[in-house]
Formats: sequence, C-alpha cells, structure tokens
Amino acid sequence: MYRILIVEDDMTIAHTLASHLGKWDYEVRCAKDFKNIRELFEKFDPQLVLLDIMLPFFNGFHWCQEIRKISEVPIIFLSSANDNMNIVMAMNMGGDEFIEKPFDLNVVTAKVQAILRRSYSFQGTVNVIEYHGAVLNLNDATLVNKGQKMELTKNEFRILQILLENTGRIVSRDSIITRLWESDEFIDDNTLTVNVARLRKKLDQAGLEQMIRTKKGIGYMVEQ
Repeated sequence: MYRILIVEDDMTIAHTLASHLGKWDYEVRCAKDFKNIRELFEKFDPQLVLLDIMLPFFNGFHWCQEIRKISEVPIIFLSSANDNMNIVMAMNMGGDEFIEKPFDLNVVTAKVQAILRRSYSFQGTVNVIEYHGAVLNLNDATLVNKGQKMELTKNEFRILQILLENTGRIVSRDSIITRLWESDEFIDDNTLTVNVARLRKKLDQAGLEQMIRTKKGIGYMVEQ
C-alpha cells in the first residue's frame, strides 16, 4: 500500500482528496500543523506528496525544498496559481508534476498512479516485491530466494516490506515502529531490535547475508 501525504490548506479539498484516494487503497494522511511539515513527512514516510503552493507560515516551494534535502519522493504540486512562473518554479524546486485547481478527482488519481508507476519498481496492485532475484510475496508473507521459501512472522514481513519499499534509503527506527504500531500488537524499540535480529538470521540462512544494513543511531536500509 502506498502512503500519500496531502499538504493542503483547504481542509475540504484535503479531505475530499483523502477520501477519494483511500478508495484506491492508498494510505493517506492530511497535514494539520503547517509549521512542521518536514517533521510530519519524516514520521509518516510517504511515497508521494500532494503539495499546495499557498500555505500558512511557509509556502509549498519552501516545503518542497525541505523535503528534497532528505528525500527524492515524488511531489505533485496542486495550485490555482497556474501561471507559467509558478509552474516553472514548482519544477525547479524539485516538483514532479503540477495540477491546476479546480481539478477532476479522476484526473488527480490517474496522475498519482502514473507517477507512482514511474517512480517505483513495484506497483500498489502487484503482490510481490523483487530484490536481486529474491521475491517477497505480499499475499502470504513469504520470501523466496534461489528456490528456497521461508515463512516470516507478521512483524518480520512488515519490516522487510518497509525496507524494500524504500530500497536505497535509510528508514528510521521511529518510522518502522510507527508503521508496525498500526497493527494490534504493541511494538517498542527493544521489540524492533529483536524482530530485526530474527529477520536477519532467516535472511542469512536463505543466502541473503548483509541484506539489511544498520545505520547506527538512525535506522536500517536495504542497499540498491
């Protein structure tokens, strides 16, 4: 499931977008505290951002630059300020797409789906993630490598899924814990450490040594 962050000052528009995209099985969160968009971004760790230009405190160009300091996640600008200067500025600041207001929800959905397809090697509707010949099956929480199939616990599976969805990027421990906490099982820092250790042991047994790298004091990553 892709995570989408909506940064839109008009809550009616934000909630309408969130409701519509939610029907396509996206996990959507709307910004409420417009002073701390970067903090929200780091905690939610979205795979796509819908970003208005006109915002309280700091405009969308500012937050696009802040996000670009830490991530290459695709950013779609939404704005009624559709003159050429704003469109060019949005692209120069690191935006990937510009959608003019008022917009058709179906057009937004089509653009979201297209940019996600272009940006990631896996699809929201595809049920496997492939990594250097190893295949993580999202339906039955199994990992297959060189013909060897291994069963993963729920937490091991979700940790590996999160890391593979962010291949090449460091995922903070807090981000992983937040994602796991959405389940009905309590996860704390010690529990995460234990689960990562168990997952690594299974990966080693399957010939995937050193697949998960520890970034001391930050989190974990799977290198490209």
